[in-house]
Amino acid sequence: MIRSISGGVCAAKGFTANGILCGIRKGRTKNDLSLIVSSVPAAAAAVYTQNKVKGAPLTVTKQHISDGKAQAVIANSGNANTCNANGIEIAEAMCRLVADGIGISENDVVVASTGVIGQVLSIDPIAKAMPALIAGLSEEGSDAAAQGIMTTDTVKKELAVEFTAGGRTCRLGGIAKGSGMIHPNMATMLVFLTSDIAIAPALLQKALSEEIVASFNMLSIDGDTSTNDMVTVLANGLAGNPEITEENEDYLAFAEALHAVTSSLCRMLAKDGEGATKLLVCTVTGADTLTDARIAAKSVISSSLLKAAMFGADANWGRILCAVGYSGAAVDPGQVDVSFRSAKGEIAVCEKGAGIPFSEEKAKEILSEDEIDILISAGNGAFSATAWGCDLTYDYVKINGDYRT
Repeated sequence: MIRSISGGVCAAKGFTANGILCGIRKGRTKNDLSLIVSSVPAAAAAVYTQNKVKGAPLTVTKQHISDGKAQAVIANSGNANTCNANGIEIAEAMCRLVADGIGISENDVVVASTGVIGQVLSIDPIAKAMPALIAGLSEEGSDAAAQGIMTTDTVKKELAVEFTAGGRTCRLGGIAKGSGMIHPNMATMLVFLTSDIAIAPALLQKALSEEIVASFNMLSIDGDTSTNDMVTVLANGLAGNPEITEENEDYLAFAEALHAVTSSLCRMLAKDGEGATKLLVCTVTGADTLTDARIAAKSVISSSLLKAAMFGADANWGRILCAVGYSGAAVDPGQVDVSFRSAKGEIAVCEKGAGIPFSEEKAKEILSEDEIDILISAGNGAFSATAWGCDLTYDYVKINGDYRT
């Protein structure tokens, strides 16, 4: 049984965190530097953006956790440290500052950055802030750390769950950032997960890699895949369960908890999309294959035309069929049914690929809510999938029109 608890990335035994303002970007008043530390070395796994242009921190992190181990995560916001001639040098310097400050190897530090691309990142403010960042580490530090990775986010994203494996109570928590430039092909923006479960690094990586396909890869805010997308998970084994070394019941329990956390974070990220006023959840059922269900759902949630229609509470279901049609999914348009649902009720708008009479007034009432389900039946197949997104508003253009300035 999975139970929601408080604590975020500090819910699991042995983890502390902190976040502070160090002044990376002029005029910023929110935290911009975060640190998460395990009291003991932990199994580590990560997934990275598939964009060919990658932030320097991803290259350094991939090297550091190649042995399946890590003990700390350092992350900054306000500057992506991407497309910089000295990017690798700066990322390595950030790891070295953490390592020297807490007494571990710099090769056991995960590093991440988010913010503006192509601006030089100075190590000076980070170096000056490191003593205070480390001194402030605490078991109550998840909130501060979650704030430290925010850019255009309007709310912090953190949660934790408790579950049982090997007869022991285990915990898994996470924090995430992301409002725009989200259309992942592996993960989404920055997500840091921590657990006290004992699990072999190879199985931790397998669980994360498989989970990404069903969660973060089904999320889209604006169709842009970031250069810095990364999801990492540290598992330090302090729960005391027998180490998971095979895909047994304990592995499945961990995988279920992982999905509970990642899918919840997806909802949070989608709802806080840049300029968004509505969370959109598209569920495709009746597909002949899981791949077809996922492709169709992701295509609908990524459609700019559909997102704009949802902003205007316009039940323009033709845009849904259009998105399904060009998605590449093996779906018979003549078998597609479409409905909209929210707290105000549910309304069918399309059956067997054709329009049906419905109340435009009722549809507008349903679509005026801040959480909307787009329900698509693709036929009589056995497979289904869910994708998360948001509406497209005037404010999205406003935010991204002067993002650097």
